[in-house]
Amino acid sequence: MATARRHTATGPDPLPDGAAVRHEALHGLPDIARPATVSTDDARRLSVALFVRLAELEEGTPEHAYVRNTLIELNISLVRFAARRFRNRAEPAEDIVQIGTIGLIKAIDRFDPERGTDFSAFALPTVIGEMKRYFRDTSWAVRVPRRLQELRIDVAKAVDTLEQQLGHRPSRAELADHLHLSEEGVAEGELASNGYVARSLDAPCGDAGADPGAGSRHLATAEPSYELIEYLESLKPLLARLDARDRTILSLRFGEDLTQAQIGARLGLSQMHVSRLLARILHELRDGLLAEPAATEDGTDG
Repeated sequence: MATARRHTATGPDPLPDGAAVRHEALHGLPDIARPATVSTDDARRLSVALFVRLAELEEGTPEHAYVRNTLIELNISLVRFAARRFRNRAEPAEDIVQIGTIGLIKAIDRFDPERGTDFSAFALPTVIGEMKRYFRDTSWAVRVPRRLQELRIDVAKAVDTLEQQLGHRPSRAELADHLHLSEEGVAEGELASNGYVARSLDAPCGDAGADPGAGSRHLATAEPSYELIEYLESLKPLLARLDARDRTILSLRFGEDLTQAQIGARLGLSQMHVSRLLARILHELRDGLLAEPAATEDGTDG
């Protein structure tokens, strides 16, 4: 590849290799010195242009890698935002961010800018899913092969299904017949359940005939209401910053489920005006959620 050149007072001067790659990769787009420090609004705007440029470049080239890496750095705040929901886990926050970054990279590689979808809305489920997958795979008290992890789930589901059909707790032979396994295979799945959660030696003993995995299944059930509460708590300070009209518009739209035209009629505004106001309000709330928390004087997050 020919080395890019720049013109100086004394004539054309070749750019260093790294600068040449950057120059060719950006192709007229602004050079971002520190992508991770760019504001959320600027990151979103720049990402749109960079995704278009990424689609133009050949995968595997240095230019493609440069634009891809810039997109990762620009959107790392999205990963940090997603990591906050797991802040009560024992794992270090930076480890969770690293796992989430894998999801971010997958989202970047799959994103199609021509669909007109906002990248943060597209990427967030993938980032969170990668984190959940990590916790799912590492939440066992002892390391259990994935085959046995999946077998444990199959056995647990079969127990629930057959118990409803038969009216009693299924025997190992009945489970084996239902799953098309040998009784030894079912026994492996039941044994794997013991590795899913470590019970305290001081815990009271339950029913001697209880399925060893029954308790772990209930403990591992996700409670969606907790996630909703977390989102609402994160939104509270952001909603408090809005003026009365903006809060009213949100209440009418999402509380009373009114259409934009109905909101306009209620407030004496055109439907188009309501649409613009809603877009601005939601944009501000999303930016607030994605923004990094301010550090207090003692170094903790405020």
